[in-house]
Amino acid sequence: MEYEITGGAFPMVICKLKKGESMQDETGAMTYMTPGIKMETNTGGGLLKGLGRALSGDTFFLNFFTAERDDEEVAFASCYPGKILPIRLESGKSIIGQKNAFLTAERGINLEMHFRKKLGAGLFGGEGFILQKFTGNGMLFLEIDGEVIEKNLAPGERLLVDQGHVAAMDETVDFDIQRVKGVKNMLFGGEGLFFATLTGPGRVWLQTMPLSKLVDAIIPYIPTNNNE
Repeated sequence: MEYEITGGAFPMVICKLKKGESMQDETGAMTYMTPGIKMETNTGGGLLKGLGRALSGDTFFLNFFTAERDDEEVAFASCYPGKILPIRLESGKSIIGQKNAFLTAERGINLEMHFRKKLGAGLFGGEGFILQKFTGNGMLFLEIDGEVIEKNLAPGERLLVDQGHVAAMDETVDFDIQRVKGVKNMLFGGEGLFFATLTGPGRVWLQTMPLSKLVDAIIPYIPTNNNE
């Protein structure tokens, strides 16, 4: 499979497939496909698989696009401004992503729920207890809010991150939360009460404009009807 990411701030990934190669996506992400692509919709592994994806913020069903001859194309677009992050997964390694991170992947990639093991991280970490876990062998494409910054943490190296800016990370990265120090910092600093703490080893992908913050920035400019 070959791919090209285009579209700037409103990105789309175009996948060129050989005969028999397949892509999977959350329902509704496909932009276009050539006539030699066959589409199938199913749960991708049974009822429990579908329920698990739904609980992790994705769709109950998946669409599978298979090339019936060489050099067919299928394209998938992000549903909000940002970046499409390509990650090549290898067997035995996993990526943990935020809710709604999944865009598309080769058929050899498995998507399932991932529970945060630490109570504090689940309650105050910005994305809740349930995340998405990706395993398998092949290309994975994630939707990122805004621009993406990659950090490669050494063993024991820590990074403090504002809540909501963690887009994805290797499973080897430890995720926890840390309370902001100082009463004035907590009340007037504008950064909330907690930081996410990430401890290596492993890669971390940060997003510059979480969708929740984008919505908060737009709401004051939405006209309201005061004629009641």
